[in-house]
Amino acid sequence: MGGIDRFEDAGNILDDGRRLLDDADTSNGGNGGSTIEADVRTAPKLTTNAETVLSRRYLKKNKDGAVIETPEEMFRRVASAVAAAECVFNNEAPVHEIEDRFYSMLSNLEFLPNSPTLMNAGRNLGQLSACFVLPVDDSMESIFEAIKNAALVHKSGGGTGFSFSKIRPRNDMVHSTKGISSGPLSFLNVFDAATETVKQGGTRRGANMAILRVDHPDILDFITSKSEGTKLNNFNISVAVTDAFMNAVKNNDDYDLMNPRNGEKAGTLNARKVFDLMTTLAWKNGDPGIIFIDEINKNNPIPNIGTIESTNPCGEQPLLPYESCNLGSINLARMVWKTEDGYEVNFEKLSRTVRDAIHFLDNVIEVNKYPLPVIEEMTKSNRKIGLGVMGFADMLILLGIPYGSEEAIMIAREVMRFINDTARDRSRELANERGPFANFPGSVYDQRGEPPIRNSTRTTIAPTGTLSIIANCSSGIEPLFALVYYRNVLDNDKLLEVNGFLKQVAEREGFYTREFVDSVGETGSLEGVPGVPEEVKKLFATAHDVTPEWHIRMQAAFQEYTDNAVSKTANFPHSAEVDDVKKVYTLSHELGCKGVTIYRDGSRDVQVLNKGLVRTDDERQAKREEALLASSKRERPKRLTGETIQMETGCGPLYVTINEDEAGIFELFNTMGKAGGCAASQSEAIGRLVSLAWRSGVDEGSIIKQLIGIRCHKPIGIGESTMLSCSDAIARAIQLYLYADKPKYSHQLEGGTCPECGSTLEQESGCSFCRNCAYSECY
Repeated sequence: MGGIDRFEDAGNILDDGRRLLDDADTSNGGNGGSTIEADVRTAPKLTTNAETVLSRRYLKKNKDGAVIETPEEMFRRVASAVAAAECVFNNEAPVHEIEDRFYSMLSNLEFLPNSPTLMNAGRNLGQLSACFVLPVDDSMESIFEAIKNAALVHKSGGGTGFSFSKIRPRNDMVHSTKGISSGPLSFLNVFDAATETVKQGGTRRGANMAILRVDHPDILDFITSKSEGTKLNNFNISVAVTDAFMNAVKNNDDYDLMNPRNGEKAGTLNARKVFDLMTTLAWKNGDPGIIFIDEINKNNPIPNIGTIESTNPCGEQPLLPYESCNLGSINLARMVWKTEDGYEVNFEKLSRTVRDAIHFLDNVIEVNKYPLPVIEEMTKSNRKIGLGVMGFADMLILLGIPYGSEEAIMIAREVMRFINDTARDRSRELANERGPFANFPGSVYDQRGEPPIRNSTRTTIAPTGTLSIIANCSSGIEPLFALVYYRNVLDNDKLLEVNGFLKQVAEREGFYTREFVDSVGETGSLEGVPGVPEEVKKLFATAHDVTPEWHIRMQAAFQEYTDNAVSKTANFPHSAEVDDVKKVYTLSHELGCKGVTIYRDGSRDVQVLNKGLVRTDDERQAKREEALLASSKRERPKRLTGETIQMETGCGPLYVTINEDEAGIFELFNTMGKAGGCAASQSEAIGRLVSLAWRSGVDEGSIIKQLIGIRCHKPIGIGESTMLSCSDAIARAIQLYLYADKPKYSHQLEGGTCPECGSTLEQESGCSFCRNCAYSECY
């Protein structure tokens, strides 16, 4: 397929992107939308990509792996299973009417629950929760009980959070054996290894959050535990930072470390130096994140039951030990309607959707099949749910409001306050019908004159990477990630996909050309693209165009009216300094956020052991052409320049050495960390064949295309760190050698490459997901 044809085909495929706006014109206009009777007879309108994602990950399959369920049947299955909870409270409840309301909301893509609910409702597994927190106490029994329970949760499709703050520090006394403690980090590695062996229900991979208090004696080891990028690949890590610590940072004071075994002082550290270390490593590779643990517990609705120590894997759901939470998100792009002057928020429809969504999520608690009895008891006693949003960036575009603006902050506050108030009111109505949550007495809601409430929390802003693909909207409250994608299709051919809203505007304004799309495709952004009006650039600002300060201000605006926490990534350019990260961490604390996650472009590259010469594309191509004209096969000179890159594979460390002559890359050698075996010999063979290909004029891209994505039975890691095989690792090493220092690849390569389809990964709250195939490391 030639370039012109590919562009034309992309335009045809992109009609799906336009559908969202067309739907807003019809279903959201006039009297507030179609009636339920019409909705329940209408099949869901899904994009081709959404249908593909559903087929791969959500729809029922037979024993041969063939899909035996349509998207319409999936939504009906979920609606029916969740509506069945009505019979628990009222034998005469209008179950079919409620099922139709739920189906309408789902099939119209106005609200979607978290992935386990879509996958498992009405099926044998029946585990519908996304988030769990498990306790880890200071005993061998508790530690390995937590590992066992985590395996059961992962198998059922959930993610887990742990606080390791109660484990005594390294080299502390173990009185029962007269031995020496190995500390929380040693056990954290055991948790990580256990996760690696468990495949989550065949549909979701294990994901964990590890948290350690900033005053734990082993905090420095914890902060640096992921600095090399080769360990704890199944964990996000966050430091539980206190208000006292942040004040000590501000004043450049020392602070005390506390031994959790006895509560005694175990040393001091300078707060600013510790903060500098945290921010430097976050700048380097995104870890650790920060959890403002005091802010979280100030908003703990049931302090009488316990203190919150941990969150779920993405940090947006603080939970007590053994709690789980059911999440769901409203598609804000479908909560607008067209007026004579443009688009406005349809608060009538938003109210109706919030009320049905709260009803839906409370029902999920009843029909859920929990992985452990203690989790069921705790969850039903507190009845935490988390209603959030997606499509916020799309809503702003429809309203004509740039993301990084005061008006956008005002809309965020207005919309989230409305959602939070409506959710609270509906939860109170459910308490009158069904009773309050069991631990209501003694909770913050147990006040004279105040009505009871059904759910101890109602709102959460969660990551919605995969859900947003199904709903054909922007993810969570994030800005658009990129305006043009290069989607991998058959034989790794690439297809242009343009944001549907941008396409409409560009066509209307007369600058939608092949050259325009190619220019945007280089970075995913309109910045620097000629011929685009300034107001269009502002309206279609991407995550990389929005400054980190505006990211945090938007997170804080939503946090102001959210019961739990807010999933949000503050994006930094590759050129950002450590001081920029410090400012954002400090600002997030000052604005009342409950945590912060940052990602600097290109900050998760694989470790380079010996850095050699990296030529520019033009220089390399000129030298190659010169060599090819002189000879059909380049002869090896006596001396070459290159580098060795360490890649972690399922077979152990793989050392990839790449050498080049004046014409560019010349040869490749592969050495396994342990000698012998098939893996070592096959890696050596690959190196010889690749070297021969390069010396014969085959370009690097062709080699990468042939090797990347090859799978073996021992993949390792998640997200950008995933190595599917030794062949895959070799291809990624070649990519790193070629492109690691090139800013022009900032959006297409530095975000990471999907291990399943090779497309660009987006970063969201410490997790990566692929908009092409819906691969996700966390949800």
